[in-house]
Amino acid sequence: MVIVASTRAADGVYEDQSGPIAVEFLRSKGFETPAALVVADRDIRATLDEVFARPQVPHVVLTSGGTGITADDQTVEALTPHLERELPGVVQAFFTKGRKNIATAVLSRAVAGVSGHTFAMTLPGSRGGVKDGCAVLDELVVPIIDMLEEDRD
Repeated sequence: MVIVASTRAADGVYEDQSGPIAVEFLRSKGFETPAALVVADRDIRATLDEVFARPQVPHVVLTSGGTGITADDQTVEALTPHLERELPGVVQAFFTKGRKNIATAVLSRAVAGVSGHTFAMTLPGSRGGVKDGCAVLDELVVPIIDMLEEDRD
């Protein structure tokens, strides 16, 4: 599942272009993934609360947007309470990848981790940031889900 936090995209000011990148990435990895859900920044907390309260939480939840340093950027704070175990190495790899492409990549905030049998990570709202995140997750997301599924047995 991909959730985009963007007030302007949710209000129809422009079409989100980051969510489809993450959706196509997850589909390429074999995950059944609907189109990205676009919500206003103010609604990201309620949206994530609803997703993680479902009886069937998706295997992967990627967010795009709301990771900057302005007051509206609340995605990291909205996701963090749902994580049982954080994966700081994934975030470090993401920042390392992003820094190679653009110096300001480290101004984004990010969190990655697991909740039950779900992997979740926050990504920036830019196409480049999502591409960097997907590149880092390319060889990680399937093994993460496999490990979580093995733990279910």
